[in-house]
Amino acid sequence: MSAQVQLAETTLQPEDGLDQYLTFILAGEDYGVDILKVQEIKGWEGVTPMPNMPEFILGIINLRGTVVPVIDLRKHFQMESASFDQTTVVIVVKVSDEKHVERTMGIVVDAVSEVHNIAKNDLKPAPDFGGVVDTEAIKGLATINEQMIIMLDIDHLMNSSVLQLLDRNNIQ
Repeated sequence: MSAQVQLAETTLQPEDGLDQYLTFILAGEDYGVDILKVQEIKGWEGVTPMPNMPEFILGIINLRGTVVPVIDLRKHFQMESASFDQTTVVIVVKVSDEKHVERTMGIVVDAVSEVHNIAKNDLKPAPDFGGVVDTEAIKGLATINEQMIIMLDIDHLMNSSVLQLLDRNNIQ
C-alpha cells in the first residue's frame, strides 16, 4: 500500500461541542487521536533505522524533505510485536511540547478505522488500573456502537519520554 491518503480539513466549529477523532486498531483494541493532530496517513513502506535508539523508535522517514521519526506504538505500549502487512499504516501527527513547539512524528498502527464525531461530555475519564498506557496519556474513553475506544492525548504520550529522547539524539 504505497498510496497516500490526505485528510480533509474539518468543518466543525468549537461551539458544536464535538471533536473529531481518527480511530485505529492496535493489538485488536480501538484507539483514537484528535483529527486536528493528524497531518496525513501513509501506507507502511519501511524506515531508515537509527543507531542507539530504543526498540520502539523504528527509525526515520523522509516526508517531502522533512525528517520524521517513526514510533511503533505496540512496542511503546509494551505489547506483543506483530508483522507489518498491507493494513499497517503510519499516522503522521503534529505533536506539541510543553513550550508549544510543534514537531512532526509518525506512529505505526495495525490499521486505521474511521473518523468519529464525539461530544466532549461523552468522553469518560480513564480508570487508573495499571494498564500498558499511562492514564495521563488518555484523553478519555468513548463508547461507539457498544465498542470502547481509548482516546489518546498524543502530545502527552510523546512528551512523556519520546521527545526528550529524540532531542538527546539530535533527531528533529
